[in-house]
Amino acid sequence: LVVDNANDVIVLAQEEKIIFANKKAEEMTGFLRHELLNRSFSDFIHPKDREALLERHQKRLAGENLPLRNVGRGINRAGQTFWIEISTILTEWKGTPATLNFVRDITSQKKLEEQLQQAQKMEAVGTLAGGIAHDFNNLLMAIQGNVSLGLLETGENKRLHDNLKNIEEYVRKGADLTKQLLGFARRGKYELKTLDLNEVVEKQSLLFGRTKKEITIHSKYGDGLWPVEADRVQIEQILLNLYVNAWQAMPGEGSLYVETGNITLDAEYVVSHNVEPGKYVKISVTDTGVGMDKKTRERIFEPFFTTKEIGRGTGLGLASVYGIVQNHGGFITVYSEVGEGTSFHIYLPASEKKIVKEMVVEKGTARGKETLLVVDDENMILEVASDMLEALGYTVLTARGGKEALNVYENQKDDIDLVILDMIMPDLGGGAVYDKLKAMNPELKVLLSSGYSINGQAAEILERGCNGFIQKPFNLGELSRKLRSILELAKPE
Repeated sequence: LVVDNANDVIVLAQEEKIIFANKKAEEMTGFLRHELLNRSFSDFIHPKDREALLERHQKRLAGENLPLRNVGRGINRAGQTFWIEISTILTEWKGTPATLNFVRDITSQKKLEEQLQQAQKMEAVGTLAGGIAHDFNNLLMAIQGNVSLGLLETGENKRLHDNLKNIEEYVRKGADLTKQLLGFARRGKYELKTLDLNEVVEKQSLLFGRTKKEITIHSKYGDGLWPVEADRVQIEQILLNLYVNAWQAMPGEGSLYVETGNITLDAEYVVSHNVEPGKYVKISVTDTGVGMDKKTRERIFEPFFTTKEIGRGTGLGLASVYGIVQNHGGFITVYSEVGEGTSFHIYLPASEKKIVKEMVVEKGTARGKETLLVVDDENMILEVASDMLEALGYTVLTARGGKEALNVYENQKDDIDLVILDMIMPDLGGGAVYDKLKAMNPELKVLLSSGYSINGQAAEILERGCNGFIQKPFNLGELSRKLRSILELAKPE
């Protein structure tokens, strides 16, 4: 009775033939117990694992000291494959050597292990991608800064002006690529707002539908959708990347189905996704395209992996989607079969906060007369930032690194109105410099700047009262508007 109600398969084998099997063996193999008797034990081991497992089995019978447990793949009557763990004990049956075998289905465990390994690999690649994006953004900043300064001097030279505007456009495209990298590296969250995803999805779907009229978009928006805390630009990037991916999978024409809804996930469901159980908002994007095979599905979120021909994709779109969703505390799943289309499902944590309408910021270049301290460990950034600020009318002091910044500020704090502070510096990081500066002057205005976007550290500094953040590379207009918005905040009449 105990053996028949055991959770594991229990099989007694002699000369590789099954002479006893419990009830659980019927469930795992698909054969009735009387059909299992006198069958070879190896019949239920996957052909690719059979030789290795049988070799270890024979060595144990010969008395070699080998691990008690072996892992491989089993196969049932229907040809389905699953992972098994086999524990073998040497015994005797009617005076002849035999083996008592305990077989456990560990398919769920193996899937969890594979997901963990994939997550660790993605994390390692993400760290590398984030570092490359940061350094590349610093280079783009130097180029953009000089272009902005050059545009101030073109006068009536239209050809020179147009050439510089072309360079500026290429810088923007380069910055878009680094945003994709930062998104994958989970360092791409700029500014959190409480959003209505129905409104964001509807707007993005309408914009995409206007440019790709060969695609029919079917939308279904959930009633009473819970708010989420997210970066609007990043969510729009997620949707655009998924829409473009779907469009490229549907050459000629096709249908795109977009759906939103509320969903509550329990602990059992989220355990493999490394997120907390609770309320989530789900976005589903489904296409009627060519679909993907298993090997492609396993790699689609890797950066630079693409099935498209040269010139049609960088392989960063879905990698960016993966990183951004994870950075927002959510997760993404994919289902696809060759010839059956593809479905992506995004889950983002719901928020209890109320939705706040965004204000429209006027564009233009604003000048100033204040004294600013620029802190960065890169000489090329200090030089171009100084020139840009002086062109806007500011008096500029510079410090190469955090320690020098503290010395400069301590000596000239009565003259300095604002500090532009780099986040990543080798001698003393932006967070530590910020705290020390605020200790000297709690009223000091500070603008954070980085080749990364708002990651955890920057977000924490902003929560501690820092006045703003600007992403490299930025042009003269963006810098000028950001500075005036901070300097004129609570300014006396």
